[in-house]
Amino acid sequence: MPLTFDDVARFPRPGMSAPGRLAWSPDGRWITFLESADGSLSRELYRVDVATGERARIVGLEDIGGGATDGNVSAAEALRRERERLREVGITHYAWASQAMVLLVPVRGTLWVGPPGALRPLAHGAEEARLSADGARLVFARQGELWSVPTAPAAGAPAGALAGAPVRLTAEAGIGVFCGSAEYIAQEEMHRMEGFWISPRGRQIAFTRVDERHIPALHIPHPARAPGAEEIHRYPFTGAANAKVSLGVVPMDGGAVQWIDIGPFEYLCRVQWQDEHTLLVQVQPRDQRTLELRRIDLLRGAARTLLTETSPAWVNLHNSLTIFPAGAAGPLSGGFLWLSERTGFQHIYRFDADGYLIAPLTSGPWMVDRIVRLGRDSVLFTGTLDSPLERHLYRVPLSGGPPERLTSGAGLHDVIPDRVIPDRESAAFLDFHDSRTSPPSISLCRPGQPPLLLHPDPLRAPALKIDGERPDLPPPEILSIPSRHGHTLYGALFLPAGAGPFPLIVSVYGGPHVQAVQESWALTVDLRAQYLREQGFAVLKLDNRGSARRGLAFESAIHLRTGHAEVEDQVDGVRWLVRQGIADAARVGVYGWSYGGYMALMCLCLAPEVFRAGVAGAPVTEWEGYDTHYTERYMGMPADNPGGYRDASVLTWADRIRGDLLIVHGMIDENVHFRHAARLVDRLLKAGVPHTLIAFPDERHMPRGEQDRRALEARICGFLMERLRAGA
Repeated sequence: MPLTFDDVARFPRPGMSAPGRLAWSPDGRWITFLESADGSLSRELYRVDVATGERARIVGLEDIGGGATDGNVSAAEALRRERERLREVGITHYAWASQAMVLLVPVRGTLWVGPPGALRPLAHGAEEARLSADGARLVFARQGELWSVPTAPAAGAPAGALAGAPVRLTAEAGIGVFCGSAEYIAQEEMHRMEGFWISPRGRQIAFTRVDERHIPALHIPHPARAPGAEEIHRYPFTGAANAKVSLGVVPMDGGAVQWIDIGPFEYLCRVQWQDEHTLLVQVQPRDQRTLELRRIDLLRGAARTLLTETSPAWVNLHNSLTIFPAGAAGPLSGGFLWLSERTGFQHIYRFDADGYLIAPLTSGPWMVDRIVRLGRDSVLFTGTLDSPLERHLYRVPLSGGPPERLTSGAGLHDVIPDRVIPDRESAAFLDFHDSRTSPPSISLCRPGQPPLLLHPDPLRAPALKIDGERPDLPPPEILSIPSRHGHTLYGALFLPAGAGPFPLIVSVYGGPHVQAVQESWALTVDLRAQYLREQGFAVLKLDNRGSARRGLAFESAIHLRTGHAEVEDQVDGVRWLVRQGIADAARVGVYGWSYGGYMALMCLCLAPEVFRAGVAGAPVTEWEGYDTHYTERYMGMPADNPGGYRDASVLTWADRIRGDLLIVHGMIDENVHFRHAARLVDRLLKAGVPHTLIAFPDERHMPRGEQDRRALEARICGFLMERLRAGA
C-alpha cells in the first residue's frame, strides 16, 4: 500500500501506539500505564495484574469529566506540553504515592486524587502537583504560589465529606515572580520540570522562587486569532539576564520559609532530598564548564561541596545521582553513585558519604546512559557497551568487575525496575524493547521465570496497519561511513527500488544531545523518509560530530563554532554515497527541523556545490536570538566569542546560497521565535537570493494540527521532488 500525505501527517506512527508512562503500583501487584484502546493519541489509565496477567482500565476519561485536548488546556499546560514534546491527549500524566495506594491524575488543571476507583477532584487550576510518600498530602503550584491539602477527610468526618481546605504555603507571587514551578530554562534546556520537592517523611517541601521581573517582556502576537491577541514571555536571550532562582524550604502545613544559600551560581540544575533534614543540590556557573554537588544541612544551615566536575567544553547534566540507603550495612554502608564524563565517556563512580572517590565501577570507550537501580551488592544500568547504536541493561558489582548484560535482542532496551528493595539482589523489571525490524514490545522480566509479554496485547493484533492495510516499510540500512577527520560516522539509508544513482535527500538534525541513527523502530517508521523512498529518492540520516552517545570529544567538536564540523560530516556522507554509485551528485537536497533547520541552512550556505535544494523548518538563524543556557553551553558568551558567533550565524553566509530554499516556521513559536525566519528573509531579499516562506499562523515549534501537518508534508515533499527530480 503506497503512503499518502495523510499517512505521513498522522500520529501515532504504525506500531508506536505502545503503552506509556509505565509504573509499578506501591504494593507491587500492578503495572500501570497509559494506553489508547483505539490506537489514537487519546489515552486512559490501565493496569496489568502481575500475578494473573489480567488487564483492566482503572481510570477512563468519563471518570474524570472528559479528557484534555490541545484546544482545551490552559496556557500553562499548553506550554508545558511544548517543553515535553508531548503529542498525546486525554490522560497524559499520573503518579502514585510511593508508599500508599493513592493515585494522582491531573487533567486540564484539575487534580483527581484517591485510591483507584474512588478518585475525587481536590484542586483546580494547578500547574504542577505531587503526592507525599504516604499519600496523605497533595502539594501543588497554582497562580504562582505553592499549596498543600489533605487527600482524605479527617477521622470522624461524615461520609462524603471533603478533605480540608488547601493551605497556601508561600506568599511571593506577582508579575514576573512565582513559586513551585520551574522556569523556562530549567524545563526546556536543563530538563528539570520540577519546581518543588517533598521530603521523604512529608514534613517539608523544598521549592524554587523564580524572579523574572528584570527580563524584558517578549510579546508574541497571535495573528490568526482576535485582534490584539498575544502572549507575553520573559525570554532570556543569549548574553542577557537569566531568571533569578532561589531555593526555600517550608513546612508541609505552612510556616516560615527557610531560604537556602546555594552559593554564587547561575543555574540550579537538580534538587533531591537525602533525608528529612538534608538536601543535595547540583549547581553550575554560567559557562557550564563546572558542576558542583552540594549537601545542605538544614538543621545547621551549613553547606558542603561533595564533588566538582570540570570540563574544557561543558559538563552535561544527568539524573542518576543514587544515594545509598541510610542505616544500611555492608556494601551499602553510606555513600552514593554518580555519573561522570571525566575520562571522555560517561561512567559510574562510587563515592563515600563525604564525597571521596572509592572507585570507578565502569570504564572504557563507551557510555553509561543512566543508573537504573541499586541492588544489595550491585548496580543495574543501561549503556552502549555492545554498540553505540543500541541500549542494553547491565549489572556490575559494587566491588568492581566486568558488567554482565541482562537484556537480549538487538535494539534499544528501556528498563523500568520494580519497587526498590535494597536488601534484595534480584528484582523484576519491565523491558521496553524495539529495533529496526521490531515494533515496541513490553515484557515483564522476573528472576527464574520466562518473560511475560505485556505488549502487544496477545488478544489484539499489533497496530501496524494504516486504514486497515499494512504498509510496506522496509527498515533502512545502517552504514558506517569514514569521515575526512578519521571518525566513523553512522548513517541510515532508505533505498528506493531499482538501480542508482538516485537523487538523494539528507534528513538532518545534527545537534547535541540527540542521536538520530539507532537500532530503533522509530527509524523505520520515519514516514516522510519512507514516502520519499517510494517516490524514487534515496534518503540519508547521518549523525555528525556533535551528536550524542559517542563520547564528549565527538560531541564537543562543535564547541565555540557550531555549524561547521557538522556540515563537513554531512558532506562526507553525501560524497561517500556518490562514490558508491548510490547518489547522484547533481541532485542532492537536505531538510531538517529546529537545529536540523539550522543545519539545512548551513549546508546550503557552506556547501552550495553539494546541496541543490533545502527545507529549513523552525530554524535558528543567529545564536544571539536564542536562549542563554543552550547557546552559551556550546558557544560561550557573545562578548567572549564574537568570531565564533559570526561564523555560526546563517545570516553571515546567506548570500552564498545557490540552491532552492523553502523556509517553514510557526508564527507563535515561543522557543525558536518567528523572528529567526523573518531576519533570514530580510537578509535574503537584500542579497537577491530566491526563496519561499511558509508561515503557520497558529502553530508553535512543533506543528500539532493534523491539517497543518498534512499541508506541511505536501509542501515539503512536493518542493523537494520538484526541485531534485529533474536534476540541477
